[in-house]
Amino acid sequence: MLNRTYRTVFIAGAIMASLLAGTAFAGECPAGKMGVDATKPGPMQPSGVTDNALASIDLSQTSVAVDGRDLRLRRLVIEPGGVVPWHSHADRPAIIYIVSGSVTEYASTCAVPIVHNAGDATPEMRGTSHWWKNTGSETAVLLSADILHDPADQNAM
Repeated sequence: MLNRTYRTVFIAGAIMASLLAGTAFAGECPAGKMGVDATKPGPMQPSGVTDNALASIDLSQTSVAVDGRDLRLRRLVIEPGGVVPWHSHADRPAIIYIVSGSVTEYASTCAVPIVHNAGDATPEMRGTSHWWKNTGSETAVLLSADILHDPADQNAM
């Protein structure tokens, strides 16, 4: 079962990477600023953000046959000052693509904020806990592709 899960994550990652081919990965934590719990948890409630699921695939019904996992695509619209609250990717790998605007990420693994601009893509994997804020003056639009495990997470940011 574990090998099947890893194979699914690899295949889903390859699919997402091919969809995002030619894009630059978003800003990373600067050298010397990385650490464990370098940033403490931020806001716990969403604000000024809409999160719409665009499509979902039950991976147990595909050739990779992984029970209890969905490949999901969402569109997030974050108004200026809006917040995607603190959350973890311990069990939910994702790739975020910034369609328009910019957002600032506050990651547990980085002591300074990381700015992501339109055209950037960033992976979110085990070990990532973070929150996002639109610190700009224009609405930011993001696409999020993730592998969902916990059904309670279905409507969560």
